[in-house]
Amino acid sequence: MEILIKASQLILSLSILIVLHELGHFLPARWFKIRVEKFYLFFDPKFSLFKRKIGETEYGIGWLPFGGYVKIAGMIDESLDKEQMKQPPQPWEFRSKPAWQRLIVMLGGVTVNLILGILIYIGILFFSGEEYLATRDLKYGVACDSTALAMGLRDGDRVLTVDRKPVDNFNKVPMELLLSDTRSIEVQRDGQVISIPVNTATLAKIIKRPSDLLSPRFPFEVAELLPDGAGKKAGIIPGDLFVSVNNTPTPFFHDVRNALQQNKGKQVPISVLRKGVPTLLTVQVPETGKLGLAPVPVEKYMPITIKKYGFFEAIPAGTKKAFTTLSDYLRQFKLIFNSEVKGYESVGGFITFGKVFSPEWDWLRFWNLTAFFSIVLAIMNVLPIPALDGGHVLFLLYEMITRRKPHEKVLEYAQLVGMILVFGLVIYANANDVVRLFAR
Repeated sequence: MEILIKASQLILSLSILIVLHELGHFLPARWFKIRVEKFYLFFDPKFSLFKRKIGETEYGIGWLPFGGYVKIAGMIDESLDKEQMKQPPQPWEFRSKPAWQRLIVMLGGVTVNLILGILIYIGILFFSGEEYLATRDLKYGVACDSTALAMGLRDGDRVLTVDRKPVDNFNKVPMELLLSDTRSIEVQRDGQVISIPVNTATLAKIIKRPSDLLSPRFPFEVAELLPDGAGKKAGIIPGDLFVSVNNTPTPFFHDVRNALQQNKGKQVPISVLRKGVPTLLTVQVPETGKLGLAPVPVEKYMPITIKKYGFFEAIPAGTKKAFTTLSDYLRQFKLIFNSEVKGYESVGGFITFGKVFSPEWDWLRFWNLTAFFSIVLAIMNVLPIPALDGGHVLFLLYEMITRRKPHEKVLEYAQLVGMILVFGLVIYANANDVVRLFAR
Protein backbone atom coordinates (compact mmCIF):
# COMPACT_ATOMS: atom_id res chain seq x y z
CA MET A 1 0.00 0.00 0.00
CA GLU A 2 2.88 2.38 0.83
CA ILE A 3 4.39 1.87 -2.64
CA LEU A 4 0.98 2.47 -4.24
CA ILE A 5 0.45 5.74 -2.34
CA LYS A 6 3.93 7.02 -3.26
CA ALA A 7 3.49 5.99 -6.90
CA SER A 8 0.08 7.70 -7.06
CA GLN A 9 1.53 10.95 -5.74
CA LEU A 10 4.42 10.78 -8.20
CA ILE A 11 2.11 10.12 -11.18
CA LEU A 12 -0.28 12.92 -10.15
CA SER A 13 2.59 15.38 -9.65
CA LEU A 14 4.21 14.54 -13.00
CA SER A 15 0.83 14.65 -14.77
CA ILE A 16 0.15 18.18 -13.47
CA LEU A 17 3.61 19.36 -14.51
CA ILE A 18 3.57 17.73 -17.94
CA VAL A 19 0.08 18.95 -18.88
CA LEU A 20 0.86 22.53 -17.81
CA HIS A 21 4.28 22.44 -19.50
CA GLU A 22 2.75 21.33 -22.78
CA LEU A 23 -0.03 23.89 -22.34
CA GLY A 24 2.77 26.47 -22.23
CA HIS A 25 3.63 25.46 -25.82
CA PHE A 26 0.03 24.90 -26.94
CA LEU A 27 -1.44 28.30 -26.01
CA PRO A 28 1.13 30.57 -27.72
CA ALA A 29 1.04 28.27 -30.76
CA ARG A 30 -2.71 28.79 -31.04
CA TRP A 31 -2.35 32.54 -30.38
CA PHE A 32 -0.03 32.73 -33.38
CA LYS A 33 -2.47 30.61 -35.43
CA ILE A 34 -0.14 27.60 -35.61
CA ARG A 35 -1.90 24.28 -36.00
CA VAL A 36 -1.39 21.83 -33.11
CA GLU A 37 -2.05 18.29 -34.30
CA LYS A 38 -1.64 16.41 -31.00
CA PHE A 39 -1.65 17.17 -27.27
CA TYR A 40 -0.60 14.14 -25.23
CA LEU A 41 0.07 13.31 -21.60
CA PHE A 42 2.75 10.57 -21.71
CA PHE A 43 4.06 9.05 -24.94
CA ASP A 44 1.95 6.84 -27.21
CA PRO A 45 4.17 4.60 -29.40
CA LYS A 46 1.92 2.20 -31.36
CA PHE A 47 -1.20 2.95 -29.29
CA SER A 48 -2.73 5.27 -26.68
CA LEU A 49 -4.87 4.64 -23.60
CA PHE A 50 -7.25 7.41 -24.56
CA LYS A 51 -7.67 9.82 -27.45
CA ARG A 52 -10.26 12.22 -28.75
CA LYS A 53 -10.12 14.74 -31.58
CA ILE A 54 -11.54 18.20 -30.93
CA GLY A 55 -11.23 20.58 -33.84
CA GLU A 56 -7.78 20.22 -35.42
CA THR A 57 -6.16 18.72 -32.32
CA GLU A 58 -6.11 15.14 -31.05
CA TYR A 59 -5.99 15.00 -27.25
CA GLY A 60 -4.84 11.80 -25.58
CA ILE A 61 -3.07 9.85 -22.85
CA GLY A 62 -0.19 7.58 -23.81
CA TRP A 63 0.93 4.41 -22.05
CA LEU A 64 4.64 5.28 -21.65
CA PRO A 65 4.97 7.64 -18.64
CA PHE A 66 8.21 9.36 -19.65
CA GLY A 67 6.75 12.79 -20.32
CA GLY A 68 4.30 14.27 -22.81
CA TYR A 69 4.25 16.31 -25.99
CA VAL A 70 2.40 18.60 -28.35
CA LYS A 71 2.85 17.88 -32.06
CA ILE A 72 3.05 21.26 -33.77
CA ALA A 73 2.53 21.33 -37.52
CA GLY A 74 5.67 22.12 -39.51
CA MET A 75 8.12 21.53 -36.71
CA ILE A 76 10.90 18.94 -36.46
CA ASP A 77 10.21 17.28 -33.12
CA GLU A 78 10.28 13.85 -31.46
CA SER A 79 7.80 12.51 -34.04
CA LEU A 80 10.47 12.99 -36.78
CA ASP A 81 7.66 13.46 -39.30
CA LYS A 82 9.74 13.70 -42.48
CA GLU A 83 6.81 13.51 -44.90
CA GLN A 84 5.22 16.69 -43.59
CA MET A 85 8.53 18.54 -43.86
CA LYS A 86 8.86 17.53 -47.55
CA GLN A 87 5.70 19.47 -48.40
CA PRO A 88 5.72 23.22 -49.18
CA PRO A 89 5.38 25.35 -45.99
CA GLN A 90 1.80 26.28 -45.12
CA PRO A 91 0.70 29.53 -43.42
CA TRP A 92 -0.50 27.61 -40.32
CA GLU A 93 2.80 25.81 -39.81
CA PHE A 94 5.48 26.52 -37.21
CA ARG A 95 8.21 26.90 -39.83
CA SER A 96 6.23 29.65 -41.61
CA LYS A 97 6.09 31.95 -38.59
CA PRO A 98 8.61 34.66 -37.67
CA ALA A 99 11.51 33.53 -35.49
CA TRP A 100 10.36 35.62 -32.53
CA GLN A 101 6.97 33.87 -32.50
CA ARG A 102 8.62 30.46 -32.70
CA LEU A 103 10.92 31.45 -29.84
CA ILE A 104 7.95 32.36 -27.64
CA VAL A 105 6.29 29.03 -28.44
CA MET A 106 9.43 27.09 -27.50
CA LEU A 107 10.01 29.04 -24.27
CA GLY A 108 6.36 28.69 -23.22
CA GLY A 109 6.81 25.36 -21.43
CA VAL A 110 9.72 26.34 -19.20
CA THR A 111 8.09 29.71 -18.50
CA VAL A 112 4.93 27.99 -17.26
CA ASN A 113 6.96 25.60 -15.08
CA LEU A 114 8.89 28.46 -13.51
CA ILE A 115 5.71 30.48 -12.87
CA LEU A 116 3.97 27.37 -11.51
CA GLY A 117 6.82 26.75 -9.05
CA ILE A 118 6.61 30.36 -7.85
CA LEU A 119 2.81 30.23 -7.46
CA ILE A 120 2.89 26.95 -5.53
CA TYR A 121 5.55 28.27 -3.13
CA ILE A 122 3.52 31.47 -2.63
CA GLY A 123 0.43 29.37 -1.86
CA ILE A 124 2.31 27.12 0.57
CA LEU A 125 3.79 30.04 2.49
CA PHE A 126 0.43 31.86 2.62
CA PHE A 127 -1.71 28.90 3.71
CA SER A 128 0.78 26.86 5.78
CA GLY A 129 3.72 29.11 6.52
CA GLU A 130 7.18 27.68 6.94
CA GLU A 131 8.30 25.26 9.66
CA TYR A 132 11.86 24.14 10.31
CA LEU A 133 14.27 23.20 13.06
CA ALA A 134 16.70 26.07 13.58
CA THR A 135 20.34 25.00 13.86
CA ARG A 136 20.78 27.18 16.95
CA ASP A 137 17.94 25.35 18.74
CA LEU A 138 19.49 21.86 18.76
CA LYS A 139 19.53 21.53 22.53
CA TYR A 140 21.51 18.28 22.59
CA GLY A 141 23.63 18.91 19.49
CA VAL A 142 23.85 16.56 16.51
CA ALA A 143 23.95 12.81 16.02
CA CYS A 144 26.56 11.78 13.43
CA ASP A 145 26.63 8.96 10.91
CA SER A 146 29.88 7.15 10.00
CA THR A 147 30.81 9.76 7.36
CA ALA A 148 30.38 12.65 9.80
CA LEU A 149 32.44 10.81 12.42
CA ALA A 150 35.19 10.08 9.88
CA MET A 151 35.46 13.76 8.92
CA GLY A 152 35.97 14.72 12.58
CA LEU A 153 32.49 15.60 13.84
CA ARG A 154 31.29 14.09 17.12
CA ASP A 155 27.92 13.29 18.65
CA GLY A 156 26.77 16.29 20.64
CA ASP A 157 28.57 18.91 18.50
CA ARG A 158 26.56 22.07 17.92
CA VAL A 159 26.94 23.42 14.39
CA LEU A 160 27.87 27.11 14.30
CA THR A 161 28.83 27.87 10.67
CA VAL A 162 29.45 26.25 7.31
CA ASP A 163 32.41 27.99 5.68
CA ARG A 164 32.03 30.76 8.28
CA LYS A 165 28.39 31.36 7.34
CA PRO A 166 25.56 30.42 9.73
CA VAL A 167 22.89 28.10 8.30
CA ASP A 168 19.57 28.87 9.97
CA ASN A 169 17.66 25.78 8.77
CA PHE A 170 19.36 22.67 10.18
CA ASN A 171 18.07 20.43 7.37
CA LYS A 172 20.04 22.54 4.86
CA VAL A 173 23.44 21.96 6.50
CA PRO A 174 24.39 18.84 4.43
CA MET A 175 23.42 20.50 1.13
CA GLU A 176 25.36 23.65 2.02
CA LEU A 177 28.40 21.45 2.63
CA LEU A 178 27.98 20.00 -0.86
CA LEU A 179 27.03 23.08 -2.85
CA SER A 180 29.07 25.94 -1.43
CA ASP A 181 32.67 24.83 -2.11
CA THR A 182 32.93 24.35 1.64
CA ARG A 183 36.39 24.21 3.18
CA SER A 184 35.39 23.93 6.83
CA ILE A 185 32.52 23.53 9.27
CA GLU A 186 32.68 25.17 12.69
CA VAL A 187 31.15 23.48 15.74
CA GLN A 188 30.96 24.07 19.45
CA ARG A 189 32.27 21.12 21.49
CA ASP A 190 32.68 21.13 25.25
CA GLY A 191 32.58 24.91 25.29
CA GLN A 192 35.22 25.29 22.58
CA VAL A 193 34.87 26.36 18.95
CA ILE A 194 36.46 23.80 16.63
CA SER A 195 36.99 24.14 12.87
CA ILE A 196 36.76 20.86 10.96
CA PRO A 197 38.19 20.74 7.40
CA VAL A 198 36.07 19.44 4.54
CA ASN A 199 37.82 17.88 1.53
CA THR A 200 36.78 16.31 -1.77
CA ALA A 201 36.95 12.77 -0.40
CA THR A 202 34.49 13.78 2.31
CA LEU A 203 32.10 15.35 -0.22
CA ALA A 204 32.18 12.13 -2.27
CA LYS A 205 30.89 10.24 0.78
CA ILE A 206 28.32 12.87 1.77
CA ILE A 207 26.71 12.99 -1.67
CA LYS A 208 25.69 9.32 -1.47
CA ARG A 209 23.42 9.87 1.54
CA PRO A 210 23.35 13.57 2.49
CA SER A 211 20.20 13.30 4.63
CA ASP A 212 21.91 10.77 6.96
CA LEU A 213 25.02 12.86 7.66
CA LEU A 214 23.65 14.74 10.67
CA SER A 215 20.43 14.45 12.62
CA PRO A 216 19.16 16.20 15.74
CA ARG A 217 20.10 14.40 18.94
CA PHE A 218 17.19 13.90 21.34
CA PRO A 219 16.11 11.46 24.09
CA PHE A 220 14.21 8.31 23.04
CA GLU A 221 10.82 8.58 24.69
CA VAL A 222 8.40 5.97 23.35
CA ALA A 223 5.28 7.39 21.68
CA GLU A 224 3.79 4.38 19.87
CA LEU A 225 4.34 0.63 19.57
CA LEU A 226 3.48 -1.89 16.88
CA PRO A 227 1.02 -4.40 18.40
CA ASP A 228 3.10 -7.39 17.30
CA GLY A 229 6.54 -5.76 17.77
CA ALA A 230 9.33 -7.03 20.01
CA GLY A 231 9.07 -3.91 22.17
CA LYS A 232 5.41 -4.55 22.97
CA LYS A 233 6.15 -8.19 23.84
CA ALA A 234 8.95 -7.08 26.18
CA GLY A 235 6.55 -4.88 28.16
CA ILE A 236 7.59 -1.43 26.87
CA ILE A 237 4.75 1.10 27.08
CA PRO A 238 4.21 4.64 25.72
CA GLY A 239 6.06 7.20 27.85
CA ASP A 240 9.03 4.94 28.64
CA LEU A 241 12.34 6.78 28.35
CA PHE A 242 15.34 4.66 27.32
CA VAL A 243 18.35 4.65 29.64
CA SER A 244 20.45 1.67 28.49
CA VAL A 245 20.52 -1.35 26.17
CA ASN A 246 22.54 -4.41 27.26
CA ASN A 247 24.16 -2.30 30.00
CA THR A 248 25.36 0.30 27.44
CA PRO A 249 24.10 3.83 28.23
CA THR A 250 21.67 5.00 25.53
CA PRO A 251 20.48 8.48 26.52
CA PHE A 252 19.54 9.47 22.97
CA PHE A 253 17.54 8.04 20.09
CA HIS A 254 20.53 7.30 17.85
CA ASP A 255 22.28 5.56 20.77
CA VAL A 256 19.32 3.19 21.14
CA ARG A 257 19.21 2.55 17.39
CA ASN A 258 22.94 1.77 17.22
CA ALA A 259 22.85 -0.46 20.32
CA LEU A 260 19.96 -2.50 18.92
CA GLN A 261 21.80 -2.99 15.63
CA GLN A 262 24.82 -4.27 17.57
CA ASN A 263 22.65 -6.77 19.48
CA LYS A 264 20.56 -8.19 16.64
CA GLY A 265 19.25 -11.68 17.39
CA LYS A 266 20.21 -11.48 21.08
CA GLN A 267 18.15 -11.41 24.26
CA VAL A 268 19.35 -8.39 26.22
CA PRO A 269 18.38 -6.32 29.28
CA ILE A 270 17.08 -2.80 28.70
CA SER A 271 16.58 -0.08 31.27
CA VAL A 272 13.91 2.61 30.96
CA LEU A 273 12.53 5.37 33.12
CA ARG A 274 8.80 4.83 33.62
CA LYS A 275 7.21 7.90 35.18
CA GLY A 276 10.61 8.69 36.67
CA VAL A 277 11.08 5.21 38.12
CA PRO A 278 13.96 3.01 36.78
CA THR A 279 12.49 -0.15 35.25
CA LEU A 280 14.44 -3.18 34.00
CA LEU A 281 13.07 -5.29 31.11
CA THR A 282 14.36 -8.08 28.90
CA VAL A 283 13.87 -7.97 25.15
CA GLN A 284 14.56 -10.38 22.30
CA VAL A 285 16.07 -8.13 19.61
CA PRO A 286 14.89 -9.26 16.12
CA GLU A 287 17.35 -9.76 13.28
CA THR A 288 16.15 -6.44 11.87
CA GLY A 289 17.46 -4.65 14.98
CA LYS A 290 14.10 -2.90 15.38
CA LEU A 291 11.64 -3.21 18.26
CA GLY A 292 8.61 -1.66 16.53
CA LEU A 293 8.77 1.59 18.49
CA ALA A 294 8.18 5.20 17.45
CA PRO A 295 9.74 8.08 19.44
CA VAL A 296 7.89 11.22 20.45
CA PRO A 297 8.36 14.07 17.95
CA VAL A 298 11.64 15.97 18.21
CA GLU A 299 9.74 19.21 18.89
CA LYS A 300 8.98 18.00 22.44
CA TYR A 301 12.64 18.60 23.27
CA MET A 302 13.46 21.62 21.12
CA PRO A 303 11.35 24.38 19.54
CA ILE A 304 10.29 24.31 15.89
CA THR A 305 10.58 27.70 14.19
CA ILE A 306 7.29 28.67 12.54
CA LYS A 307 7.06 31.59 10.12
CA LYS A 308 3.63 32.82 9.06
CA TYR A 309 3.11 34.99 5.98
CA GLY A 310 0.31 37.33 5.01
CA PHE A 311 -0.75 37.30 1.35
CA PHE A 312 1.42 40.25 0.33
CA GLU A 313 4.36 38.89 2.35
CA ALA A 314 4.03 35.45 0.75
CA ILE A 315 4.46 36.81 -2.80
CA PRO A 316 8.10 38.00 -2.48
CA ALA A 317 8.95 35.17 -0.04
CA GLY A 318 7.55 32.50 -2.38
CA THR A 319 9.30 34.05 -5.37
CA LYS A 320 12.59 34.12 -3.46
CA LYS A 321 12.12 30.48 -2.41
CA ALA A 322 11.55 29.45 -6.04
CA PHE A 323 14.69 31.22 -7.27
CA THR A 324 16.73 29.87 -4.34
CA THR A 325 15.56 26.38 -5.33
CA LEU A 326 16.57 27.11 -8.93
CA SER A 327 19.99 28.39 -7.84
CA ASP A 328 20.63 25.38 -5.57
CA TYR A 329 19.71 22.95 -8.32
CA LEU A 330 22.03 24.68 -10.80
CA ARG A 331 24.84 24.45 -8.24
CA GLN A 332 24.32 20.68 -8.11
CA PHE A 333 25.38 20.31 -11.75
CA LYS A 334 29.02 20.86 -10.84
CA LEU A 335 28.80 17.80 -8.57
CA ILE A 336 27.45 15.62 -11.38
CA PHE A 337 30.40 16.46 -13.62
CA ASN A 338 33.02 16.36 -10.84
CA SER A 339 35.00 13.13 -11.34
CA GLU A 340 36.41 13.27 -7.80
CA VAL A 341 33.07 13.68 -6.05
CA LYS A 342 31.36 11.25 -8.50
CA GLY A 343 28.01 13.01 -8.30
CA TYR A 344 26.86 11.15 -11.42
CA GLU A 345 26.58 8.00 -9.30
CA SER A 346 23.80 9.65 -7.29
CA VAL A 347 21.65 10.53 -10.32
CA GLY A 348 18.30 8.79 -9.90
CA GLY A 349 15.15 8.03 -11.87
CA PHE A 350 11.52 7.28 -11.04
CA ILE A 351 12.33 5.16 -7.96
CA THR A 352 14.36 8.02 -6.50
CA PHE A 353 11.59 10.51 -7.24
CA GLY A 354 8.94 8.19 -5.81
CA LYS A 355 10.82 7.63 -2.56
CA VAL A 356 10.76 11.30 -1.58
CA PHE A 357 6.97 11.31 -1.35
CA SER A 358 5.27 10.53 1.96
CA PRO A 359 4.04 6.95 2.59
CA GLU A 360 0.75 8.58 3.61
CA TRP A 361 -1.06 11.13 1.47
CA ASP A 362 0.46 14.42 2.65
CA TRP A 363 -0.78 17.36 0.60
CA LEU A 364 1.74 19.85 2.03
CA ARG A 365 4.68 17.61 1.14
CA PHE A 366 3.06 16.81 -2.22
CA TRP A 367 2.82 20.48 -3.22
CA ASN A 368 6.33 21.24 -1.93
CA LEU A 369 7.73 18.43 -4.09
CA THR A 370 5.59 19.43 -7.08
CA ALA A 371 6.93 22.99 -6.84
CA PHE A 372 10.49 21.62 -6.66
CA PHE A 373 9.95 19.28 -9.63
CA SER A 374 8.42 22.16 -11.60
CA ILE A 375 11.60 24.21 -11.13
CA VAL A 376 13.73 21.17 -12.03
CA LEU A 377 11.65 20.53 -15.17
CA ALA A 378 12.12 24.15 -16.24
CA ILE A 379 15.91 23.88 -15.81
CA MET A 380 16.22 20.52 -17.54
CA ASN A 381 14.11 21.59 -20.52
CA VAL A 382 16.02 24.80 -21.12
CA LEU A 383 19.36 22.98 -21.40
CA PRO A 384 20.79 23.48 -24.92
CA ILE A 385 20.34 19.84 -25.91
CA PRO A 386 18.58 18.98 -29.19
CA ALA A 387 15.20 17.31 -28.51
CA LEU A 388 14.71 19.53 -25.45
CA ASP A 389 13.18 23.01 -25.60
CA GLY A 390 16.61 24.53 -25.02
CA GLY A 391 17.96 22.84 -28.15
CA HIS A 392 15.21 24.38 -30.28
CA VAL A 393 15.84 27.76 -28.61
CA LEU A 394 19.55 27.49 -29.45
CA PHE A 395 18.83 27.01 -33.16
CA LEU A 396 16.27 29.83 -33.13
CA LEU A 397 18.78 32.21 -31.54
CA TYR A 398 21.30 31.19 -34.21
CA GLU A 399 18.71 32.01 -36.87
CA MET A 400 17.84 35.37 -35.31
CA ILE A 401 21.51 36.38 -35.05
CA THR A 402 22.69 35.15 -38.47
CA ARG A 403 19.40 35.77 -40.32
CA ARG A 404 19.73 32.25 -41.75
CA LYS A 405 17.69 29.17 -40.95
CA PRO A 406 19.65 26.00 -40.17
CA HIS A 407 19.17 23.35 -42.86
CA GLU A 408 16.29 20.99 -42.12
CA LYS A 409 18.64 18.01 -42.33
CA VAL A 410 20.78 19.57 -39.59
CA LEU A 411 17.69 20.02 -37.42
CA GLU A 412 16.56 16.48 -38.15
CA TYR A 413 19.88 14.86 -37.23
CA ALA A 414 20.27 17.11 -34.18
CA GLN A 415 16.81 16.04 -33.01
CA LEU A 416 17.72 12.39 -33.43
CA VAL A 417 21.01 12.77 -31.54
CA GLY A 418 19.25 14.73 -28.80
CA MET A 419 16.61 12.04 -28.39
CA ILE A 420 19.33 9.39 -28.05
CA LEU A 421 21.07 11.51 -25.39
CA VAL A 422 17.87 12.16 -23.45
CA PHE A 423 16.68 8.55 -23.51
CA GLY A 424 20.21 7.43 -22.65
CA LEU A 425 20.14 9.69 -19.58
CA VAL A 426 16.71 8.36 -18.58
CA ILE A 427 17.94 4.77 -18.91
CA TYR A 428 21.15 5.56 -16.96
CA ALA A 429 19.25 7.29 -14.13
CA ASN A 430 16.76 4.45 -13.74
CA ALA A 431 19.54 1.84 -14.01
CA ASN A 432 21.23 3.60 -11.08
CA ASP A 433 18.01 3.14 -9.11
CA VAL A 434 17.92 -0.57 -9.88
CA VAL A 435 21.60 -1.06 -8.98
CA ARG A 436 21.11 0.73 -5.64
CA LEU A 437 17.96 -1.32 -4.99
CA PHE A 438 19.77 -4.67 -5.34
CA ALA A 439 23.01 -3.44 -3.73
CA ARG A 440 21.37 -3.22 -0.31
